[in-house]
Amino acid sequence: MMESRGSAPPPDGAVGAPPGDGPDDSAEPPQSYEGVWRFTAPAVDISVPQARHAVRDLIRRQGVPAPDDLVQGLLLIVSELVTNSVKHAALLSPELAVEVAIGAEWIRVSVEDSHPYRPRPLETDYAQTGGRGLLLVREIAAESGGVCDVEHTASGGKVIWAALPLTPR
Repeated sequence: MMESRGSAPPPDGAVGAPPGDGPDDSAEPPQSYEGVWRFTAPAVDISVPQARHAVRDLIRRQGVPAPDDLVQGLLLIVSELVTNSVKHAALLSPELAVEVAIGAEWIRVSVEDSHPYRPRPLETDYAQTGGRGLLLVREIAAESGGVCDVEHTASGGKVIWAALPLTPR
């Protein structure tokens, strides 16, 4: 279930300009794509594609001016982070939360669960068939000029997040 949780300030010029000062007085005022949305999901396999589709639909619905390659990278990050919660935290955290925060120049996604273990990205080991999700998240974020991190929550769980700039480096 997706809910809007507050909203960031609108972009410069979206508020406070008196009517008639814009290029087209008959046009509707520009809509802000900024805000924060959070939804929860059970820590089960089907939540991975559902979370990815929910984030993709939110980005489209809000009209976020993000290049397609950035959106694809962001959706891969969402898939990896939700997959990690489902695979590694479900025993202690039967529910996870996905949050999308969109600012004027960046977009941040995070996945929170109640499991206290703070994962670390593994190094590349081509003999392994898994275990490199956080390494992939870190690489996607770095390639786009973004950042990612893992933090403890006040309730003893963790939140893993990645923030990517909306404009290419």
